[in-house]
Amino acid sequence: MKIQVDRNIVEFIPENDQETASMETLWRVVVDCAADNKRMTAIGEYIPSKENLARFHIEGIESTTVYTEDKAVEECTVICTTCNKYMHLKGGDAVPVCCGRPMDVAD
Repeated sequence: MKIQVDRNIVEFIPENDQETASMETLWRVVVDCAADNKRMTAIGEYIPSKENLARFHIEGIESTTVYTEDKAVEECTVICTTCNKYMHLKGGDAVPVCCGRPMDVAD
């Protein structure tokens, strides 16, 4: 996919059928002709030498928390090192997944 930036305008140009289908899906999620469009906000950081991935949150879409099979051994705080979200867990609570990976124990 080609991305062109011209000041405050960003153009996404799909280069194959899969990218075209993905762009169409994204368009349907973000654009609402009858109401307000949704906003995408960046999550975490984009450092290509570390991980060549840019991640965004689409505002206004409800999400459900996914949990791993791992359980907290004792009361602790977990953190997502991508978006810096914190959660307090009690002993025996399942460790949540955030930004595509299990949250890390902070303390």
